[in-house]
Amino acid sequence: MRRWNGWGEATTVVELPAQGAGFLAERLGVGRVLPDATLEEALARVPASRLAAHGLYSIEPHDRLLHARGQSLPDWLALREGAPGLYPDAVAFPDSAGQIRQLLALAQTQDLCLIPYGGGTSVAGHINPPDSVRPVVTVSLARMNRLLDLDEHSLLATFGPGASGPQVESQLRARGYTLGHFPQSWELSTLGGWVASRSSGQQSLRYGRIEQLFAGGTLETFAGPLEIATFPASAAGPDLREVVLGCEGRFGIISQVKVRISALPADERFYGVFLPDWSQALQAIRQLAQARVPLSMLRLSNALETETQLALAGHPQQIAWLEKYLALRGAGVGKCMLTFGVTGNRRQNALSLSQARQHLKAFGGVFTGTLLGKKWAQNRFRFPYLRENLWNAGYVVDTLETATDWSNVDNLLERIEQSLRAALAAQGEQVHVFTHLSHVYGEGSSIYTTYVFRPAADYPATLARWQALKHAASQTIVDNGGTISHQHGVGKDHAAYLLREKGALAIDTLQALSRHFDPAGRLNPGTLLQE
Repeated sequence: MRRWNGWGEATTVVELPAQGAGFLAERLGVGRVLPDATLEEALARVPASRLAAHGLYSIEPHDRLLHARGQSLPDWLALREGAPGLYPDAVAFPDSAGQIRQLLALAQTQDLCLIPYGGGTSVAGHINPPDSVRPVVTVSLARMNRLLDLDEHSLLATFGPGASGPQVESQLRARGYTLGHFPQSWELSTLGGWVASRSSGQQSLRYGRIEQLFAGGTLETFAGPLEIATFPASAAGPDLREVVLGCEGRFGIISQVKVRISALPADERFYGVFLPDWSQALQAIRQLAQARVPLSMLRLSNALETETQLALAGHPQQIAWLEKYLALRGAGVGKCMLTFGVTGNRRQNALSLSQARQHLKAFGGVFTGTLLGKKWAQNRFRFPYLRENLWNAGYVVDTLETATDWSNVDNLLERIEQSLRAALAAQGEQVHVFTHLSHVYGEGSSIYTTYVFRPAADYPATLARWQALKHAASQTIVDNGGTISHQHGVGKDHAAYLLREKGALAIDTLQALSRHFDPAGRLNPGTLLQE
């Protein structure tokens, strides 16, 4: 059963090793545990709906509570306190494009707001109900999750938008194919959500981001269905796929998604390498990306993330032996861990591995084989579960991400980390901050930063701490040449920073598109574009 107030399945637990808790206590102080509300207490706070019962939606308190928040840190705090604050008045579960159109028609006649909802994994406030005089209906697309068509000649698959990562892959793998899109939220997030928020998967180096995988589909709008045909390429004016990609529910509700797929690879392996210091590691990963060595993923942890990962890994005796071995090979204090993957057939992978080894050896890389790579692959979707046990130990963890050109990566990364470490200094609180690069391009890289801090004495004060941290880092990003979002979208949390990145003319253009498809502003108001 899925947790109502946290991430994922209640039966999945990622333990915090004893030495991990000690590691954090040394850096942040003893943790502080805030009391969690029970489901019964949370349900008692759900107000009466402003809507009467209807065949197209549910007004049950349980459904409305479960669709009131996503998975951002403010959402986490609200759910743990049992007080989301704002709730949808109803939750609809359409099972066809026809029912989505019925909901659009109902929204016009009854003056409703509609919020498209995929897997509920948003970390930027995409699906949170606005404070609206109009009744709000959240539109869950969970029932529209089937593989509808597979064109094996063109390698195109058509899905309902509510297919989760496992549903996409299981239906494709049964036929010998894969989409290859694996964001960390993969087990819960959905194909429609990936398109609507411009998602990036962990193996984007091989398969591409969702914008490379999205071939066409249908967006249901108040102006009518926007049908986007699939072409391998087209010079027939602006690419209207871009109207759907990143629209975040402001222009319409996705009812069908056509994606480019690949045959299942015959061979796939992941490797761990340690480089002596950040300077050499950064040069190594940049040159690997620019040389277009055919790898399927590259992930480089800075020195503090490397130290933290080893501290939280458990098995202290084995880690101690690894540390000794690495120090003897020249990767001691300040070392950085690089994980990379090769995917394809055995001959291709052997050549790719040989190129990578030769390249990394020149930068002092110490190879540790596939053991750490296998551990990464086994746990690649488990990091969000760690938030649960960190919380139970008295600590709060959150992440943020951006992307910038290689010439600015080191500068921006350092400024982001500094802004987070200083954000709670006035309260006498430390913040543990570390970063990795996990999506690399010839031009530049993503920057993915994790920060851990102690809760305050109560929930409102803890939220205020997060707000100080989030604003400090977000302002630093837009002031220093980074995008406000590389892979998580804009939502409501990032909307205030979009003008700085896009400029006034671009915002006016997006507003004009919103007015064209949704003249009355009924679709997900406040998301992507501020009202």
